[in-house]
Amino acid sequence: MAEDESWEQLLTRANAGDGQALARFLRAVSPSIRTILRARGGALPPDQHEDVLQEVLLAIHLKRQSWTPGAPVRPWVHAIARYKLIDACRRRGAAIHLPIEPFAEMLADPHQATPLAGRDAEHLLAQIDPRSAALVRAVALEEETAAEAGGALGLSAGAARVALHRALKRLAQIAKG
Repeated sequence: MAEDESWEQLLTRANAGDGQALARFLRAVSPSIRTILRARGGALPPDQHEDVLQEVLLAIHLKRQSWTPGAPVRPWVHAIARYKLIDACRRRGAAIHLPIEPFAEMLADPHQATPLAGRDAEHLLAQIDPRSAALVRAVALEEETAAEAGGALGLSAGAARVALHRALKRLAQIAKG
């Protein structure tokens, strides 16, 4: 708590125009910011932590007037550090890469159809007219274009798209009911 109070006093004096208080404040908060960067910045190489630290200190300097006197300083500093760290990770495109082998047995095969999905689709398609059902099957299930599916049914490409839209709308209404 004493550290928070001294940070508060230093920042109050810095906001009043005391340049030495600002320099002491920035030196005082640097170890705490480094701790945050080490703890949460695992996605960044350690050599970039100092760059992020400099960004945080610059942001504190530029935005120090946004701190509300009397409010705790530590959460304000930590929030700035967190957001600057997030920005650095986004710029770098940091992502966590895990090997998939340990999870391979738990993951579903994306190419394997869900057994009930086919039955449910056929149940819904049986409730609309045969031409619309054939059109939906061709476009949605067999991945044909609307023009190809319409040509097989004797429809123009535009008429096939309109009929497909109407059929999908009817299926959505049936599924809701």
